[in-house]
Amino acid sequence: TKSFEKELICPACKELFTHPLILPCQHNICHKCVKDIMLTSEDMIPDAGSESSNQSSPRFQSCSASVDKTDKSSRSGRKRNSQPSRTTMFFCPGCQHYIDLGERGISVLFRNFTLEAIVERHRQAARAATAIMCDVCKPPSQEATKSCVDCSASYCNECFKVYHPWGTAKAQHESVAPTTNFRPKILMCPEHETERVNMYCEICRRPVCHLCKLGGSHANHRVTTMSTAYKTLQEKLSKDIEYLISKEDQVKSCISQLGLLLKETQCNSERAKEEVSQTFDKLINILEEKKSAALRTIEASKNLRLEKLQTQAEEYQGLLENRGLVGYAQEVLKESDQSCFVQTAKQLHDRLQKATESVETFTPSAETSFDEFVMDTRKQEEMFGALSLFSNDLPIPEINEEQSKIYDKAVISWDSPGMTDLCDMYVLQYCKLKREEETKMWQESEVHSKSKVISDLDDSSCYAFRVRAYKGSICSPWSREVTLRTPPAAVFRFLFDDKCGYSSEHLLLNLERTTVRSRAGLPLLLSAEHMHAGCYMALDYIFGDTGITKGKHFWAFRVEANSYLVKVGVLSSTKIQKLIQYVHDMTSPRSEQDSGHDSGSDDAWVDASLRFSLVTLGMEKFFIPTASADPKEAGDPMDEKSIGFPLPSCMGICLDYDNGKMGFYDASSMTCLYECEVDCSDIMYPLFALMGGAAIHL
Repeated sequence: TKSFEKELICPACKELFTHPLILPCQHNICHKCVKDIMLTSEDMIPDAGSESSNQSSPRFQSCSASVDKTDKSSRSGRKRNSQPSRTTMFFCPGCQHYIDLGERGISVLFRNFTLEAIVERHRQAARAATAIMCDVCKPPSQEATKSCVDCSASYCNECFKVYHPWGTAKAQHESVAPTTNFRPKILMCPEHETERVNMYCEICRRPVCHLCKLGGSHANHRVTTMSTAYKTLQEKLSKDIEYLISKEDQVKSCISQLGLLLKETQCNSERAKEEVSQTFDKLINILEEKKSAALRTIEASKNLRLEKLQTQAEEYQGLLENRGLVGYAQEVLKESDQSCFVQTAKQLHDRLQKATESVETFTPSAETSFDEFVMDTRKQEEMFGALSLFSNDLPIPEINEEQSKIYDKAVISWDSPGMTDLCDMYVLQYCKLKREEETKMWQESEVHSKSKVISDLDDSSCYAFRVRAYKGSICSPWSREVTLRTPPAAVFRFLFDDKCGYSSEHLLLNLERTTVRSRAGLPLLLSAEHMHAGCYMALDYIFGDTGITKGKHFWAFRVEANSYLVKVGVLSSTKIQKLIQYVHDMTSPRSEQDSGHDSGSDDAWVDASLRFSLVTLGMEKFFIPTASADPKEAGDPMDEKSIGFPLPSCMGICLDYDNGKMGFYDASSMTCLYECEVDCSDIMYPLFALMGGAAIHL
């Protein structure tokens, strides 16, 4: 048994199994170890229902069923005052995963009698020289010759005859060789203690009794008879053993290959260490050379400056009385011969005059500051800080372009293929792309999740993003760069106005005033023929609650794909009042009887005012209007012909108030689809018009 002794070791106490229990994950653990772990964990969790309870214990968790399950059970007939079920989560030390033990905890676990018998045989082989003594002999005890399975005791020959006399029920007890491991003859169900197990659940892979199948936790599971399960599992186990025995040579070859791989790994790791050491030595040598050169330059500059200052100091020293130039001049004054004096005094006077000037305007001959020798190493420090070991074992993150969005902020999301728990953190880098700059100035941020929100981005700019994973000091290569464009102008924030021109009969507005819906009805569909004739009165209008008086602004929205017809754009406050009044007059019951109303001229005004301030969306299309050859012909409004394109998932509008221009964008890629001129002589408001079943989300 020495060859498989490690199979008999408990993963918790690291000793031979004692009364092992089978966990649902098919690992074994001592019964005492299970209790110790649970008691230790209960001490860590004083009150599972309190706020201070530690629900994330690494060993044991006791938690109530989720709210969804509770609601579901209440709908299925659970009593109002009944408590929610509690489940026991046990941390298996074998597989390092949490195991759900259900409501009854360890009471549903089976005792592994087969493993227990193997452990006992191993113990007996280990203590073969140690005899098992009789349990009932008076001291001194005799060596046991047999053990009774029914009595769970060992006896010598004399005591066995005394306690198992002929003609009694005990005489029928089963006796075996001396042992200390007694196990029951019949395996009983842990959930129904009076029932023996006689079936095998193929779903849970455990023995069950007939009550478990009739109305217990295995009622809807597929079961088989114990004899069938015994034969099936015995055949599978025998085949597996035969297969492994037949592959013994292949296993030995694998072991030899693994031995070579161990040596190769050791050699390669030493080689990698040597290469890394050489790389850093090269960098250190370069730094040492740069350091020596810098110190030599500073030393040379110092010597030159000291020489200049020393010379200047000596010159000023000569100006003192009886010293240098002054002493010499005093001696010249003693000359009595006029011609000789004049010959010498002229040159001396020039020198004294220069000395006088230098005293009056004293300036040091050299600077004492060495500020020009300060080195800026910020870029180099960043480069050295970014030095990391690359490893192919770490998965390269991939930026998810569908989930990564950019508006007034950027939300960057990425996925990490393979094992997600390999990484300690991620580093996200981003930079603004500029054509005139060849090198990219990356900014970076450490992230401990798989998404990051980035603020303070410039308008109308392209940004590149990339990410890498880190495990300690080891990092993965950079991901593929993803480029996103910011809106062409500052984001304009507003809500739908629920007062000005809002029709609650035809439009539905959510509480946040960010979504508006129009309901398709028979009157609206009957009036659709007016739309084709150029009349805008069949539309239901809604405006933004904030106006624009200057600058450049951008806002985005989404039109539901099944929307019938939507028009979007801007309109001035003056025209909004006229439009609301005209819509009110046209929908008033008196409008058809008012013979003095010039509906034709009003229709022309509405068409001329709104035609190119709005674009049409609907039926999963985006329609770009085109003007006729002579749009200024009197009495004939522009004949609009529409060019249809697929409707983007998100639309955007950019209003340049100062230049009187408005652009319509695909907000996902920030691509301009259509641009037109608008009259911005008044306060401009976002305008939306809906017809039939349509919906707009800001």
